[in-house]
Amino acid sequence: MAQVEIDEAEIQSRRAFFNVTDQDLARLASLKGFAERHMDDIVKGFYELLLAHAETRHFIPDDVTMQRMERLQRDYFLTLFEGRCDRDYVERRLRVGAVHEQIGMAPKWYIGAYRRYLELLLDRMLADIPDLEEARLAFQSVQKLVGFDMSLAMDAYISATHATLGRHQAEIRELSTPVIRVHDNVLLLPLIGAVDSQRAQQVMEAVLERVIEDQAQVVIIDIAGVPMVDASVADHLIRTTAAVRLLGAHTILTGISPEVARTIIRIGVDITTMHTLSRLADGISLALSMVGRVVTTVNTTRR
Repeated sequence: MAQVEIDEAEIQSRRAFFNVTDQDLARLASLKGFAERHMDDIVKGFYELLLAHAETRHFIPDDVTMQRMERLQRDYFLTLFEGRCDRDYVERRLRVGAVHEQIGMAPKWYIGAYRRYLELLLDRMLADIPDLEEARLAFQSVQKLVGFDMSLAMDAYISATHATLGRHQAEIRELSTPVIRVHDNVLLLPLIGAVDSQRAQQVMEAVLERVIEDQAQVVIIDIAGVPMVDASVADHLIRTTAAVRLLGAHTILTGISPEVARTIIRIGVDITTMHTLSRLADGISLALSMVGRVVTTVNTTRR
């Protein structure tokens, strides 16, 4: 409930919007015997719809799944006639939307399933309740509550989808800003692709976080894979260098091509606050020397 920002005031607001009154809940509670008599038939009719369509049939791959889902649907159906619309009821309805998002069932399918519920209920109510006006009122009450349920399920589905997208975006950000530990106290960030303002902010955050975690003394930023270095990109690099320097570390910029060098001179950006080299290998050698490591060349030629 906290995730979708639903509290007691919101519950009451929704009840008012869907006009779910205490009288409606009392009327539904009085029909509990009706619900118990028709529960199996309605649940069966509900699953006949799902099994009749290839797009929804795959959500029920075997008999074990079918039995479990039928049991859950019976529980769901009976709670419509408990005469409650409290926090516990809302929490259980929110799980419906979250579960549908987890199994990949699109909203169009379970909105269609709600419609099937109402259709089956109307048929049974008209056949089981002698007084036509009472049958109409009973169906109207359940229709309100099902609408209330649908709004909760949709909110939970949307919230779960946003959470999933957030996790995917975090994974993508991590892949797009891979900070690699080259040696003790030395980190490498190979930048590939365009660098806009949003990605530049992600780069800075990723670098600063790893500098603190690894207690790094030197950060190598390789821009050989950046297709274009303009004033904006250069400014982002300078800002990152300044932030790294505040944490007590140095920055080495590698992958500078002649074209990039000419661009930086032309736009008048001052990058004297960082070491600059054309080759990544030279940058790694410099970084290791800055942390007291000596790079030696081993001759492996056999005589």
